[in-house]
Amino acid sequence: MKILLSGGGTIGSVSPLIAIYEEIKRQKPAAEFLWLATRRGLEHDLIKSYNIPVRSIFAGKFRRYFSWQNFFDPVLVLLGFFQSLKVIFQFKPDLILSAGSFVSVPTVWAGRLLGAPALIHQQDVLPGLANKLMAKSAKIITATFEKSKSDFPEKKTIITGNPVRSEIFEAKKEEAYAFFKLEPAIPTILVMGGGTGATAINNLVLASLDQLVQFCQVIHLTGGRIDQLAEHPRYRSYDFLTSQIKYAYAAADLAVSRAGMSALSELAATQKPTIVIPIPNSHQLYNAIEFAKNNAAIMVEEKNLTPASFTAGVKELLADPARLLHLGHNIGQLIPAEATQKIVRIIFKFCGE
Repeated sequence: MKILLSGGGTIGSVSPLIAIYEEIKRQKPAAEFLWLATRRGLEHDLIKSYNIPVRSIFAGKFRRYFSWQNFFDPVLVLLGFFQSLKVIFQFKPDLILSAGSFVSVPTVWAGRLLGAPALIHQQDVLPGLANKLMAKSAKIITATFEKSKSDFPEKKTIITGNPVRSEIFEAKKEEAYAFFKLEPAIPTILVMGGGTGATAINNLVLASLDQLVQFCQVIHLTGGRIDQLAEHPRYRSYDFLTSQIKYAYAAADLAVSRAGMSALSELAATQKPTIVIPIPNSHQLYNAIEFAKNNAAIMVEEKNLTPASFTAGVKELLADPARLLHLGHNIGQLIPAEATQKIVRIIFKFCGE
């Protein structure tokens, strides 16, 4: 069995595919994989850490706002289409897999022309433009939320939940404390700005750090987007964590995150009480609202945050074990379980395995 994985630009479109890759490899070690990624995306190091062969193609973003890049992106899409044709013709995949990414659009279109079927996965509450553009060409659409049945052709849409990487469950709290050299008796928060980082969240954490370290320890994933460095015995910062992310989840008593579904799904799977700060005016707002209305996370809009209010909110939550337990339970119940296994069964059935 040959699978062509397609995704990149952000880590959010990559993590679910890695989860599917791991499960297929576990069940079918002889399966062959190739990943088509963006040319300069952050995904390359993560993909290569799993020893998955990677090739890069041009990718154009279909923006729904004015930008001078809009004049060049159709050319990049066309180049990506012809590059995809060549790769698909040579690799001859049994299936193309995408979890929503603009680099996938020309690949799925090329696959349709050459008779290579595609499965696309809709992670977010609100359908992304890339998946909308690929939906007609896809043979199967899997989705996290029931709502997606009204956004895509119902006959080929299957609700599965969102895949998460198996290794996120592998660390124990004691191992995590040792890995980060943290004090077990002091509460720990994990701050994640998303795959491409979040300058606003990074700045907020740094502005709040003197107050935060008075009552907690901080693991800060910056995405490499940080203008200044900070040092404190209770503060740990990293650009990214790949396989080591399991230690961050294990150590955290509370998470602060953007509202991308890849991150939220892993926080749900590990049942972490979470404060979500969606990217303003983006699809993340709908994800955050879905979690907040189910009492599965606390949503705070970026415009309403100050270092003082952020610090006070974190301190209040850490001082309320019952509320942390409630939030952790609810977030764990929101997304259907065993999504990875469900999607792999769908793939095997489709491919006749």
